[in-house]
Amino acid sequence: MNVLELSEQEIVRRQSLQELRDMGIDPYPAAEYPVNAYSVEIKENFKEEDEPRQVSIAGRLMSRRVMGKASFAEIQDSKGRIQVYVSRDDLCPGEDKDLYNKVFKRLLDIGDFVGVEGYVFKTQTGEISVHARSLTLLSKSLKPLPIVKYKDGVAYDKFDDPELRYRQRYVDLVVNEGVKETFLQRATVIRTLRKVLDEAGYTEVETPILQSIAGGASARPFITHFNALNQDMYMRIATELYLKRLIVGGFEGVYEIGKNFRNEGMDRNHNPEFTCMELYVQYKDYNWMMSFTEQLLEKICTAVNGKPEREIDGQIISFKAPYRRLPILDAIKEKTGFDVNGKSEEEIRAFCKEKGMDVDETMGKGKLIDELFGEFCEGTYIQPTFITDYPVEMSPLTKMHRSKPGLTERFELMVNGKELANAYSELNDPIDQEERFVEQMRLADKGDDEAMIIDHDFLRALQYGMPPTSGIGIGIDRLAMLMTGKTYIQEVLFFPQMKPEKKIPQSTPQEWAAIGVPEEWVPVFRKAGYNLVSDLHEQKAQKVQMDVCGVNKKYKLGYENPSVDTFQEWIDKA
Repeated sequence: MNVLELSEQEIVRRQSLQELRDMGIDPYPAAEYPVNAYSVEIKENFKEEDEPRQVSIAGRLMSRRVMGKASFAEIQDSKGRIQVYVSRDDLCPGEDKDLYNKVFKRLLDIGDFVGVEGYVFKTQTGEISVHARSLTLLSKSLKPLPIVKYKDGVAYDKFDDPELRYRQRYVDLVVNEGVKETFLQRATVIRTLRKVLDEAGYTEVETPILQSIAGGASARPFITHFNALNQDMYMRIATELYLKRLIVGGFEGVYEIGKNFRNEGMDRNHNPEFTCMELYVQYKDYNWMMSFTEQLLEKICTAVNGKPEREIDGQIISFKAPYRRLPILDAIKEKTGFDVNGKSEEEIRAFCKEKGMDVDETMGKGKLIDELFGEFCEGTYIQPTFITDYPVEMSPLTKMHRSKPGLTERFELMVNGKELANAYSELNDPIDQEERFVEQMRLADKGDDEAMIIDHDFLRALQYGMPPTSGIGIGIDRLAMLMTGKTYIQEVLFFPQMKPEKKIPQSTPQEWAAIGVPEEWVPVFRKAGYNLVSDLHEQKAQKVQMDVCGVNKKYKLGYENPSVDTFQEWIDKA
């Protein structure tokens, strides 16, 4: 990397790196460093009356207060932070004091990983600390961390820009309190979910991510090309059709926790790559699944928060069973006064247009009802609510309702105004299923690019017979949002999808060469603030020479400075 691409601090750190190597200190040692204690555990187990405990800890150097022959530092390990007391004569008992005077005081930087061996004690101010007997550099940090500073209770230099936080999650985790805890809670969500399903006797499985047909949901897929087969493939939008094949094959219950991919929008509630859990259990229906789901969520919330409720957006949401159950057509009538039941597609479309909704002729009856629910109902259900009995047009994989013609045995679970889960009494009539797939293809022909494609192999599997089955899909990212009280999905994804980083536009070396600037001077011009050849337009030669040659001098590049006349020639050609 060209030195001119570095900041002042980065240059100083690289100089320290070289000086450490010159002293015979490996800044990136390969040997195992024996750790036998952690910050939080040391503080929890400290007893003043005990003999001083010998410990070996390791972590990032997060602060340092040098006070002559003795100093204090703060080490951050994987559990938390702890203070370290460093005495020059304890660290360097012999004549050579370089480890303290040069290495600790000058060559170490905030963010470096160090190992400390010593004993635990309590300072005069009552802080449990480690008295260092030895200090080992484990990894040199070449970029400075954005350390937050406090003065009079006000925080400065906060690393709180969302785009930077999500793009550089590794920095966010180090410097911002609570971020790591959120992801540990997410891990608890998944661990508890898996434990409940395993204890119920269901089998965790894996199904293909690359699929020849994007089935199991109504969504726009990502498309890639499989070179070995010379065919286009889809990133899966759901795991449903493969999991139901396994029910056909004789499993009592199967579930998968994995990534799905939908080539759609990004916002505070959606990420194109998302984690979902789908579960299918034989001989069950959607009524059983509602009861199972509310018990499952109550257990997860209790595991994460110690109680079956969580504050989100200033509201307490209770996950304690049971939850309200409300048919979707009743929900629409309740919120709009319009009774969808028995209405034709054209009547529903006319009502939507009357309400100023953006609908068109490509939308079938199911899509229109879905739009109505999303516009007037969905955001109003804060406490967990099962919305049930969807029209058949909205549910191509769902069994017809046993007592309500035209409806299906399906529910969606709404929490905090958003869908969390989608479940059915699964359709296992292969003839009915084929007819519904054909209807979906008619919608696709009308222009609905989210309509399902016919999966002939799945139809073949159904023809061998699938027992009565209930299935559910739960969005893990949204579940993690609810259980951790976060309102943006990016807060519970380690690495959410982001737009490409914006880069400062720069002229190429060839473009600079066209006006006569030698290649080695191009980084110098950029460091001086001239990124484009056009930046030289109408500039005075003396000023450009002062700026550019000033960089040459400051960084001791050793280039022979061009004359003012040469700069004027470059400016004229620019």
